[in-house]
Amino acid sequence: MNKNPLNDSHQEPWIAWVDDADADGEVGDIYNKWKAANPAREFFPEILKCFSGNASVLRGVLDFTYPLQFNDGQLTRKQKELIATYVSALNKCKY
Repeated sequence: MNKNPLNDSHQEPWIAWVDDADADGEVGDIYNKWKAANPAREFFPEILKCFSGNASVLRGVLDFTYPLQFNDGQLTRKQKELIATYVSALNKCKY
């Protein structure tokens, strides 16, 4: 049974995910494509790994969120990054 990290002093993910070394098949393809597009990053982001239990969901999250987050629109990319950083800090999240 998964532990809720809010009730545990040791913070570990309680959502099962696929680690980089174990990624194969469609999930492995998604990880590899992301890494090829982000060569400065050694590992696939943990914030996205929580969707790796279902490759179609993971692909859908990336297809939906990346154009919103990483392109200018009503807000610039810098503004979006500042908001994300602030919210992460409020949540004491390393992302």
